[in-house]
Amino acid sequence: MQEYIRKRVLEICHYIIETNDTVRQTAAVFGVSKSTVHKDMTERLPAINKELALKVKAILEKNKAERHLRGGEATKRKYQATEKIG
Repeated sequence: MQEYIRKRVLEICHYIIETNDTVRQTAAVFGVSKSTVHKDMTERLPAINKELALKVKAILEKNKAERHLRGGEATKRKYQATEKIG
C-alpha cells in the first residue's frame, strides 16, 4: 500500500472516531468520494490496524442503522420550510 493512502486511511479513521460523522460527511471533509471512504474503512484499515477498524465499523454500523431517521428529519425540515414560505 502506498504511503499517502495509508496516511489518508489513518486520518479518516481518527476523524470518524472523533466526530462520529457519516461516510458522506467524512467524504466531503476530505474531498474524496463516499466509495473511497468506505473502501478505506472496510478493506484497507483492517490490514493496517484491526482495533481501529473495529471501532470505525461500530460507528459506521450505527450510522447505517440511523440513516432512515436522518432522512425523515430532512424531509420534515423541507416541508416545514415550504409551509413558512407558502
